[in-house]
Amino acid sequence: MDKRIPWPDYFMNIAYLVAERSTCLRRKVGALAVKDKRILATGYNGAPAGLTHCLDIGCLREKLGIPSGQRHELCRALHAEQNVIIQAAIHGVSIEGADIFCTTQPCILCAKMLINCRVRAIHFAEGYPDEMSREMLDESGIPYQRMERRPHDR
Repeated sequence: MDKRIPWPDYFMNIAYLVAERSTCLRRKVGALAVKDKRILATGYNGAPAGLTHCLDIGCLREKLGIPSGQRHELCRALHAEQNVIIQAAIHGVSIEGADIFCTTQPCILCAKMLINCRVRAIHFAEGYPDEMSREMLDESGIPYQRMERRPHDR
């Protein structure tokens, strides 16, 4: 009997490890693009490279009392999925046909970007209050599923 961790669990656990690099005060999110069981790119949520992080100056969304899932433009950070796309582009790696593993369900902005990248499927562990994201993913035909996070037992 194979006692190794199943591939989907392996990649989701890595997404949680990537999330540990997040500089967001409200929600740590990690994501990765995977194709043929190989990680193509990773990303976590945080301010653009070289800019001050929310960890250092505080969270504008928190100060303004903005609920989760609303007014994404009032945030210093890029989302984890956006950073996956950017990192892949910087390094000349296509994520077309890749699976996305993300600790949190993509918001509408990220869902639209992933649709245009022609990803194969999206796997996430935690829900997010964004009905329009689910509607657009349904319309696109890109399958998405919520996974239960299962750290591997040895």
